[in-house]
Amino acid sequence: MADYWPGCGWQFLRSDADGQLVVTDDFLRHLLQRPELAPLPESCAAERALHQELLAQPRQAVGTARLAALADPDAADNYAVWLRFRERLLARPTLEGSYLQLFQRDVDVPPLLVHQLTQVLLRQVLGEDATPFQARAAELLFRPQRIAVQGDGQVMAADEETVESQALAATPGSLVDLLRQAGATPREAELDVLGEANAGQYWERSEAHDLVVQLNHGQPALAALCEVIERWIGHFLGVRVRVEVAREIDEDQWVWHVGLDAQATAVLNALYRGEDVDEAQGRRMLCLFRLEFADPHVLRPEVAGHPVWLAMAMDEGQRLRLKPQNLLLNLPLARQS
Repeated sequence: MADYWPGCGWQFLRSDADGQLVVTDDFLRHLLQRPELAPLPESCAAERALHQELLAQPRQAVGTARLAALADPDAADNYAVWLRFRERLLARPTLEGSYLQLFQRDVDVPPLLVHQLTQVLLRQVLGEDATPFQARAAELLFRPQRIAVQGDGQVMAADEETVESQALAATPGSLVDLLRQAGATPREAELDVLGEANAGQYWERSEAHDLVVQLNHGQPALAALCEVIERWIGHFLGVRVRVEVAREIDEDQWVWHVGLDAQATAVLNALYRGEDVDEAQGRRMLCLFRLEFADPHVLRPEVAGHPVWLAMAMDEGQRLRLKPQNLLLNLPLARQS
């Protein structure tokens, strides 16, 4: 298996004895190379000097006066964001701990950086034995997807950024066009659909994010997403769970649920309260999952012995934006691991 997602910077981190990630100076240097911070030809001398000094000592303190001295106010703002992100990364001994703490307050760093952090952590979670379907399914947790429901009922998910970048050159009625604005049956696909025959190509294309996956029941990508969720929870919370696709919620077993995104959370909350859900909301629901704990004693007494129901849904623009932190903060554990 080739390496995957090399651009996320996982290789610059260090694992501790428990398999948790520790932030290194090299990882901070990697973040400093992001295009938002890399000096441009027209950058002032003060900005260039600051960048060089941070590359040399990426943990050094930088005062507000130093940022105010930069000629470009946008550059000063970008450095202020990076410094706040650095503070969040170093808040706890491990990256996992800092990630959890990030969501225990109002998140004050851009989604782009949160997504990169999620990707790095998923790279650690999946390790070297990931399958192509698991790696592609994991992308759903840190890259927004565009969803297309085809005439035959197939539910296709493609990377939103990739769809937008290819949309101008897309053939009318193609899969790219369908993913961008929905409606027609595709005649040809500029984006390849990941399947058993081409799964091995994922490794060399992992940075391109150009493989579509099918999210219908019985498809390998959906089964792989269940496995990714199991490993994500196990890595962070130290508990073993089993996640399976479900057809419907058993009302007698419904005592707890977690939405994997804002849309699904709203629908599940409404249904649990006995409220009506309009037809459009119902159509946007993509999948329901049943999560069970191997050891019921790790749960709150009122939930022990019952499954936790999970769901994901697309929004009105047919976008899927999962929030993997919901799986870490909203499960009914008797204690935080």
